Amino acid sequence: MNLALWTVAGLLAALALSGGATKAFMPKAKLDELGAKSGGGWTEHASAGFVRTLGVLEILAAVGLILPAALDIAPVMVAVTAVCWILLMIGAMITHARYGQYKYVVLNLGYLALAAFVAWGRFGPESFAG
Repeated sequence: MNLALWTVAGLLAALALSGGATKAFMPKAKLDELGAKSGGGWTEHASAGFVRTLGVLEILAAVGLILPAALDIAPVMVAVTAVCWILLMIGAMITHARYGQYKYVVLNLGYLALAAFVAWGRFGPESFAG
């Protein structure tokens, strides 16, 4: 179970880092252009500051899913970060649904389920406290 939780947390961290870096560092015009082709069309209607903020939050999520446990400094933050990721995915699902991008709603639901598994496992049976 511990290995599965680490694997899922690592996968989510990689996804969060990739998406976050793109949103935080790619010029908004380029994001808008790419988004029209790949489900990120919502960026055209969002401010550059909002998109960058989401990117930074995703980068912080990537860090929070791995480093607290790896460094054994406040490892409960892994579960807390997973709950925050769940909230972020709910927002993503609502946004994609508003734009009729239902396949991305399903994709975000998958990410939400993975984060829920990490939160459940790290708050419960495989917490770092034991």
